[in-house]
Amino acid sequence: MDKKTMIDKLNEDLAGELGAIIQYLTYAAKATGPYRPQLSQFFLAEVADEQLHAQYLANKIVALGGEPTTIPRKVPATKTNHEMLEAIVAAEKKAVADYTQRAKEAEAFGDKGMAVQLEDMVRDESGHSEETERILRDWPL
Repeated sequence: MDKKTMIDKLNEDLAGELGAIIQYLTYAAKATGPYRPQLSQFFLAEVADEQLHAQYLANKIVALGGEPTTIPRKVPATKTNHEMLEAIVAAEKKAVADYTQRAKEAEAFGDKGMAVQLEDMVRDESGHSEETERILRDWPL
């Protein structure tokens, strides 16, 4: 993989992280019902991790000679807490798949540090997905 392709792929990942930040902030505001305080806090607590991921990606893109995107991935529209949680699971699973692939590409690209960092991000996103799935378990529709 050449440097331009790696930068483009990292920018796709950065767009995903920017979208995740918006998604969590928006869903924190939109949470309703008796579990609103817990859900809102849960969503807000995830913002810091996504922000760190976004910062790492932006820094790596610049280090490779690229320009970091400022355009986030589209956030799915939701109406209920359940829909928000399902959208979070889908987004986190996509991030896991993307970072798993990107770590392999970084290794092939010859950047072991990036590969290790991306694998750490896989761990973070897997944890987010699993925790959200646990919240959804037995959630009344």
